[in-house]
Amino acid sequence: MKRQTVFTLLIIAFVLSFFVTPLGDYSKIILNRLFATSPTIIKPEKRGHITDYDWKLKDNDWKYFNFQEAKGKVVFITFWTSWHMPSQAQLKDIQHLYEAYGDNMKLYIITNEERAPVELFMAEEGYSFPVTYQIIGEPSPLTLLKSPGSYVLDKKGFIVVHQNAIADWDNGKVDKLLSELISE
Repeated sequence: MKRQTVFTLLIIAFVLSFFVTPLGDYSKIILNRLFATSPTIIKPEKRGHITDYDWKLKDNDWKYFNFQEAKGKVVFITFWTSWHMPSQAQLKDIQHLYEAYGDNMKLYIITNEERAPVELFMAEEGYSFPVTYQIIGEPSPLTLLKSPGSYVLDKKGFIVVHQNAIADWDNGKVDKLLSELISE
């Protein structure tokens, strides 16, 4: 075979690997992380406000609790699923948020999945942030976003970030924002 033919076949094999092998999954996650942008911060005069914190959820241990516990605190909420690649790509940054700010703000990493696949995924990936389980049909004070949608709320319940897509949560802009919100 000619050198050009071999090169063309290698390129085709590489492209096909993105669709038919686990290498493709890892590559897609890396590409999602690479192209993720910093979340957009809503200007203070345009921020929505939640007043009703009544929202029943389940914690890591499958026990019911109420979102009311977040009232008066800085809150990070993200919706995710273990099988969704953009969600998977964002979780590394969320682990960073949990480690850096978990003691100073409330983080709700919410899924609508059953417990078993989530626990398996968390163990395989080595994530330690607490998972919150959505109760299907339970009314929410916020619009439930498709994964990987996220919110950041300030202590007064104003929506500071409303992100409908994957975002880069591990950067100076986010660190500055969260530090300012926590210190208010």
